[in-house]
Amino acid sequence: MPSEAEPFDEIEKAVATGGARSALDLLAGKFLNEKQFPQLFETRLMQKRLELRLPLIQLGAIEDLPEPERSSYEDGVRRAAREIGSLFLAEGDIPHAWPYFRAIGDRETIASAIEAAEPGEQNEALIDIALGESVHPRKGLELVIAQHGICRAITYFEQLPDLENREASLILLVRTLHAELAANLKRAIEQRESNIPASNSIRDLICDRDWLFGEFDAYVDTSHAINVIRFALDLQDENAIRLALELCEYGAHLSAMFKMRGEPPFEDIYSDHAVYLRAMLGEDLDAAIDYFRAKITSQDDPMAATRSAQVLVGLLVRHERYREAVQISMEHLTEIAPNELVCPTLFQLCQLAGDSERLKELARSRGDLLSFAAGAIQS
Repeated sequence: MPSEAEPFDEIEKAVATGGARSALDLLAGKFLNEKQFPQLFETRLMQKRLELRLPLIQLGAIEDLPEPERSSYEDGVRRAAREIGSLFLAEGDIPHAWPYFRAIGDRETIASAIEAAEPGEQNEALIDIALGESVHPRKGLELVIAQHGICRAITYFEQLPDLENREASLILLVRTLHAELAANLKRAIEQRESNIPASNSIRDLICDRDWLFGEFDAYVDTSHAINVIRFALDLQDENAIRLALELCEYGAHLSAMFKMRGEPPFEDIYSDHAVYLRAMLGEDLDAAIDYFRAKITSQDDPMAATRSAQVLVGLLVRHERYREAVQISMEHLTEIAPNELVCPTLFQLCQLAGDSERLKELARSRGDLLSFAAGAIQS
């Protein structure tokens, strides 16, 4: 019986004797024969990256690539997506085919497949695609009626997908809440001091005005403030981050009545988020890294520790401290499935850190031929 190490040895042999292209062709054939279609898709993309002399483990967004590499890579992605989507459709698997056709803007092929589909075990997934994604609303409503009745169909009909850009929407949320808070604080100050401050800075408005914060005093809905502060960790815009930081500084002045305990590592929602937001801006970064590292080790709940570790990895990656991020991931995140992470995977971190040898070692230990091939080729 072949040993588990043989496929990895075959990859190294293919790299040594036929080169990178030969190794990836070997993988593509293996994944196609075994109907491991998602892995085949990633292999096709890796083949394209090899052709374009790009890093074999993808870093960043396609939009960041210069021309003509960007257009060539996008064409490779489209061809790979159509190939894999078609393979799934040939197996009768519409839900798994849909993401690939969605990526290339081909809704018609999936609509035709849904039209021909009979009610069955894929019903809920087909409803989500047909109706929730507006691929084939009429057929989607038919499936809802068959599965759940007319009442649920009406509910689905009233729902529309959110198409707004996340970053732009989040910036708008932060600015809107900040402006509302500033206006309310100004009104309170005017009533007390008989003049309206010129500044719109929350920090300026609350400075030396502890009287603003009595036991029952709050100037915006607390739940709104907490949610916007949580969302702010996804921001890239520095001006919006600074506004979110001011929301934290406001929240830290509120009485205990308006404070709630948050999820690790942000148990003190306002103060802990303030530390992180400052670090996002590069302020007191080393102190923040030590702060959140201590949060990991102080957690009694393993899930809390892994959440804290992912938060820290995200911060380290933001500031390109990849080797530290690799170490945190190895110490605390090895048992978490890649698709459950909200930070880069360990393989991605190794690629970012330029550590091909560690990438090979980890890939072999986890039975990941594709990542091993990337490490072998790059080393």
